[in-house]
Amino acid sequence: MTSPGDAQHDLIAYLDFHAESGVDAALDEQPHDRFGEADAPAPAPRRAPPQAAPRPARPALPPRGEAPPAPRPTPQSTFGQSAAAKPDEAANDARARARAAGTLAELEAILRDFDACPLRFTAKNLVFADGNPEARVMFVGEAPGADEDRVGKPFMGRSGQLLDRMMKAIGLDRTEAYVANIVPWRPPGNRNPTPQEVSVCRPFIERQIELVDPDLIVCLGSPSTQTLTGTKDGILKARGRFFPYRLPNREVRALATLHPAYLLRQPVQKRLAWRDFRLLRAALDGKA
Repeated sequence: MTSPGDAQHDLIAYLDFHAESGVDAALDEQPHDRFGEADAPAPAPRRAPPQAAPRPARPALPPRGEAPPAPRPTPQSTFGQSAAAKPDEAANDARARARAAGTLAELEAILRDFDACPLRFTAKNLVFADGNPEARVMFVGEAPGADEDRVGKPFMGRSGQLLDRMMKAIGLDRTEAYVANIVPWRPPGNRNPTPQEVSVCRPFIERQIELVDPDLIVCLGSPSTQTLTGTKDGILKARGRFFPYRLPNREVRALATLHPAYLLRQPVQKRLAWRDFRLLRAALDGKA
């Protein structure tokens, strides 16, 4: 027999599933049995009474001797024109704008005005960064989720709480780390960003890394690892390895590890992430 506590837990899990799938509004105040409605016979369509088609109005003729007025151009909205630009053009535009940023504040302001990525028009907030930009280590994830989109900071939900615990286990917190994503806007329904979206946003995260100038970069998950290191390996093969990352004035190392969201789905793999974070601690201490 199901207890009230179990039923409440199942209901919360059901609501969480829909929230993570992008459902954020109810269509009706009362619930509907859609399965029952599907079994019910469809109502017969009502026939509308026949109506005589209205005769089109004849355009007024201009006075004799005058030329007819020229047709007015149809107005077109400029909303999203940049977002509809070709991916190569959008990436080139992003690269030029990113290079123009001399500080993190300028880069964030440029991103807020950047409209060549369609994700900007579906997300609630720009999710730029969190933590200490003077830190030695920078964590880079994939893209914001629903909690991050609502708050405007990366890693604010369950995966962020797990990341905080993982950092705490090796003596770090967000005052000693800088956290960002390769894509700063949430994809609808928490889907993975497309290669085109990553390509458009890539110049900004690369410039962000240059401005932070960390000693170590931690790539959280496969998209971040492949984007920043160029490897084609999956994350289970790439994790636990250091990759060279070139900054304008020096070369640093990027460590690949598992994304906290993956660890929430596969808790048994936390042992692998623990090994990676111990390696990170050794690298910060100059022992790896």
